[in-house]
Amino acid sequence: MKTKLLMIQGTSSGAGKSLIVTALCRILSDKGYRVAPFKSQNMSSFIFNINNTDKIIAQAQAIQAMGARIKPDVRMNPILLKPTGNYESEVYLYGNFYLKMKANEYYTNFVLNQGFKLVLDAFKSLKKDNEVIILEGAGSPAEINILKYDIANMLLAKEIKAPVILVADIERGGSFASILGTITLLKPNYSKLIKGILLNKFLGDKHILFPAIKKIERHTKKPFLGIIPKIDHNIPSEDSLDSKMDRITNNISDNSKELNSEIDKFSKIIETVIDIEYILRKILK
Repeated sequence: MKTKLLMIQGTSSGAGKSLIVTALCRILSDKGYRVAPFKSQNMSSFIFNINNTDKIIAQAQAIQAMGARIKPDVRMNPILLKPTGNYESEVYLYGNFYLKMKANEYYTNFVLNQGFKLVLDAFKSLKKDNEVIILEGAGSPAEINILKYDIANMLLAKEIKAPVILVADIERGGSFASILGTITLLKPNYSKLIKGILLNKFLGDKHILFPAIKKIERHTKKPFLGIIPKIDHNIPSEDSLDSKMDRITNNISDNSKELNSEIDKFSKIIETVIDIEYILRKILK
């Protein structure tokens, strides 16, 4: 059986990609799919130790694995960048420390020469064990200054032929401009991979958004697949760039029952406000 793929990308960091991936993993797991998360590279100080080993992945991917009701696996986050300051990060490959690198060295010497192959190998291995892979992008796919090195977004999506849903955080303002700008800045062979749009963290009467949504749909030829309300939850944030402090300790293994309950509640809300049937029928095909 062919493995189904879906990548969640955002118009910016903090758009809500990680939690939407977690929710989709739980929703699809509840529907009987064998599903796993995947993020090719993640920059985060919030890490998770794989049980009984010294290997680490980003905490966000461990939470997504919990959403999928499977054990965290180094293949879910083959490259972890742990920032140390001064434009430098510790680079972990398959959970093991590799080197400390400056940003320029990472992009020019490592990403395309070694990193992308490592990412694809991890993805192919994970794909063999699962019916669905929900991938998470990083930051924005339209960072044109690093586009040729961006193995976390469209380079990967194009290589593996993954359809993309673009998420925008409407709470920050400027979300419609961000959606249009992101799609406009992408090359046509990348923008055609975007199969739908989600608005996240909305408070208020969603009907006031409809004129703008229709205008963006006409401009981009991309359907809006849901308006997600701002949801109060106790699921840890992906990293320190998020403004909300974690209300569950970073040691998520010690809070698995509480965290599972939070994922369940969050996912049930997500399922009611996005067009999950369209995603299953038209995108995850």
